[in-house]
Amino acid sequence: MKKGIFYAVTAYFLWGFLVVYFKWLHAVPSMQIIGHRIAWSFLFLMAIVIIRGELKDFWKSLNRKTLGIFIISAVLLTVNWSTYVWAITADYVVEASLGYFINPLVSVVLGVVFMRERLRPWQWVPVGLAALGVAYLTISYGRLPWISLVLAFTFGVYGLIKKTAPLNSLHGNALETLIMFLPAVGYLIFEQTQGVGAYINAGWMITLLLSLAGFVTAIPLLCFAEAARRIPLSTMGILQYLSPTMQFLLGVLVYQEAFDTSRWIGFGIIWLGLIIFTVESWLASRNASQLAVGSTDLSGQPPLS
Repeated sequence: MKKGIFYAVTAYFLWGFLVVYFKWLHAVPSMQIIGHRIAWSFLFLMAIVIIRGELKDFWKSLNRKTLGIFIISAVLLTVNWSTYVWAITADYVVEASLGYFINPLVSVVLGVVFMRERLRPWQWVPVGLAALGVAYLTISYGRLPWISLVLAFTFGVYGLIKKTAPLNSLHGNALETLIMFLPAVGYLIFEQTQGVGAYINAGWMITLLLSLAGFVTAIPLLCFAEAARRIPLSTMGILQYLSPTMQFLLGVLVYQEAFDTSRWIGFGIIWLGLIIFTVESWLASRNASQLAVGSTDLSGQPPLS
């Protein structure tokens, strides 16, 4: 359990720290950052697959259906990464953080629509509050908070696909980056031949940061996969707010992004929904555990359902 929490906190902390990492790369065009992130992530993940002696199993698992599923997830992940990196380098850190605050609620709605899941009565309250908060921010901004919504929905649909995907986390992420590898490398080579590529040309520090993009991308993904195997989903659900909270605080306190009264109200409505959602989920999980223990005590066997 302690190891699982360590892995989860590490994953969410590193995801929160990505704001600082991509801010260091603010002089590099966002599409070049994404190209390097995809290319180096693929090389790093495939190296792990090879070191673990799983390369043969990886290739054997590929078929037309699996490729079809992961082409969709690769596109969603690329859109999510591209939007996030652009938002950070364009000084929209706070709006990006909002996307990951509302992502759990988006996932709930997607579960209802596509997985035919049924919500408990109190689960509808945070969903309604999230919709109200987004509507308020839209009116106060004078525009839809599209960065937040793109991040929330792409990652939500991505999670929905990965829920039933046939590959484990390592092989799945390796396949996703493999699918986008050639387009990413082709784009980077084109930029270099045009004399506008940042790699090498922008100095050793930028070159090093771009080269490490795969490492800083893959490590939290692998930590997250380990955490998910070791601790309850209810615990993961609470810890997941560490990352957007770090992003929000960095945006407001470090990078001095505007956060006026209207944004406090809009975010406050959504945060209230998240508090209700988290408490309700925790109570439901605790009650389910108590019922399971009670059933085991009474019958001597754990319940079947």
